[in-house]
Amino acid sequence: MTRPVVDLTDPDRFVRQEHHAMLAWLRENDPVHWHETGQDGGFWALTGYEDISQVYLDHTDFSSESGPMLGGSFRSEKDPSAGLMMVATDLPRHRMIRQQLHWAFGQDMLRKVMEQVTRLVTAALERALADGGCDFATDVAPELPAGAVMAITGVSYEDAHELIGMTRRMIGFRDPHFADPAEDERLVLAMTQADIFEFFAEVLRARRKNPGPDLISRLLKAEMNGRAWTEDEILYNCMNIAVGGNETSSYTACSGLEALIGHPEQYAELRHKPGLLDSAVNEILRWSSTNLYVRRGALRDVEVGGRTIRSGDVVTLWNASANRDAKQFTDPETFDLARTPNRHLSYGAGLHRCIGAMLAQTELSVVFRAIADLPVTAALSGPVQRLRSNFINGTTSLPVTFHDRNGTGGRPE
Repeated sequence: MTRPVVDLTDPDRFVRQEHHAMLAWLRENDPVHWHETGQDGGFWALTGYEDISQVYLDHTDFSSESGPMLGGSFRSEKDPSAGLMMVATDLPRHRMIRQQLHWAFGQDMLRKVMEQVTRLVTAALERALADGGCDFATDVAPELPAGAVMAITGVSYEDAHELIGMTRRMIGFRDPHFADPAEDERLVLAMTQADIFEFFAEVLRARRKNPGPDLISRLLKAEMNGRAWTEDEILYNCMNIAVGGNETSSYTACSGLEALIGHPEQYAELRHKPGLLDSAVNEILRWSSTNLYVRRGALRDVEVGGRTIRSGDVVTLWNASANRDAKQFTDPETFDLARTPNRHLSYGAGLHRCIGAMLAQTELSVVFRAIADLPVTAALSGPVQRLRSNFINGTTSLPVTFHDRNGTGGRPE
């Protein structure tokens, strides 16, 4: 394999989908790679499934308190959410936060989410069918997180979409579709985070006056070590859930539909075999790898894959690479909805495995069951536009039209 120019910090390489070639070369030739940067020295990029799993499961030698992404803090070496937000907190505090948030992902809430998402997705697809097509990325996919936000926080449909717009700008702080390229990227990120905090602070004020059967009302009564949660703890963890849920499920839905369109034989299998849905969702998650990497910080000198990582070094775990590692997956470059086993790392692993994994599975099952049950099939009707990010593999525009079983266009009868 010819060595490509490896730069995992350049978001335009990800827009052009060049990251697969970079990660494949690293996986085969330098799986524990020291990635030089011009500003802060560099970071380690881990690309092999086994090495990444090792670090995910090692909560003694590696910390999450530096934040989940590179460059995520404005003018601060330490992430301000460290010790407050679940994703940026280590043991034992992480477990206490997780226990309080777990209620939002229990069976009763999953049922509420499924009902709400089903209503919204059904209505969105009916509108798309009536129009003969849509931009799936803006007209259908956001209904997944909208339904989840409404069920979990008790906010209105309009407020849910306002929040989704903010989290989209936060993750897309380097994308001209969401932010002014002339502005400082980190300042844009910090300002958007402040907007999200203000959104939840307003909901918090309303719930203090009129509590309900929602997560925020529950957190107002929650305790850790005998004391009530602070407002900062509530706000940071609401943002954690909102960003994690809003961005991953909708972008994964887009990647999944694009993959189905690009693999018509697999698309037909999903339509004709309802029992394939569970394995199909997991293959879509593996194939999409929406959360491209997560960040860790080394707490002491430790060896990984024959390389010595020093205390204080930044380490990135490339889920997108682990999910295409031939040592773990047979024919990893093949999109196979019947793949089993499929131990993808799209949700991470270990203590920090995504708390919303079952929620995402529910949302994605709803949308792909609905797509498979349509009397027509989708086809691309224009260019796909991708999020300018090296952290989230997202799609900002996915224009589709619908065709009947004979391949002709137009609205279904």
